[in-house]
Amino acid sequence: MNGLKKICALLSFAAVIGLSFGCGAARPSKYYQLNPPQGATSTAAQDQLPVALLLGPMQTSHLYREDRIVYSSEHEQMGTYDTERWSEPPVEMLQAIMLRRIRASGRYRDVNTLRSGAQGDYVLRGRLYDFKEISGRSIIARLSFELELHDTKTNGTVWTHSYNYDEPVSGKDVPSVVAALDRNVQRAAGEVAGALDQYFSSHPPK
Repeated sequence: MNGLKKICALLSFAAVIGLSFGCGAARPSKYYQLNPPQGATSTAAQDQLPVALLLGPMQTSHLYREDRIVYSSEHEQMGTYDTERWSEPPVEMLQAIMLRRIRASGRYRDVNTLRSGAQGDYVLRGRLYDFKEISGRSIIARLSFELELHDTKTNGTVWTHSYNYDEPVSGKDVPSVVAALDRNVQRAAGEVAGALDQYFSSHPPK
């Protein structure tokens, strides 16, 4: 009888230990997303260009095709947070923000994605190089990418643009990094929209 009591006691103790470890290991994931760009800009009908733009896919590392938030040191050693994640892969969020920002300018007859099947006069493609936190003496949120504009009639590259900017991070936690990356993306989308406008102003479509 005493032996049976000891076995029951051991089993109960093991169950408590197992439950404790199980509860401690399950950390809930937190997800973040970028803010949509500001509302549409009013553009007079006579100022709208007879141009249909298509945004093609951006090439990038597999790190930015996943939902984990990437960090690195000044020596380029990289890693990802386990429970701090994006709601979508960074490369897809960046393309969505640029699409909405360019469309909101009202400068073009149509702005769509290449995979939508829509017809376009120009295709905007690119490559995302950096979308990450970098820690050192201070923490920064780095965004860098390159874009190319292709004429669908000639299949030639008519415009290129490079973006590389380090946004200061105000705090030392992941939400502060996310806020800094968001500011960086909004800045980049505005810069790209402005640079495209300048190109078509100096090269008006026939």
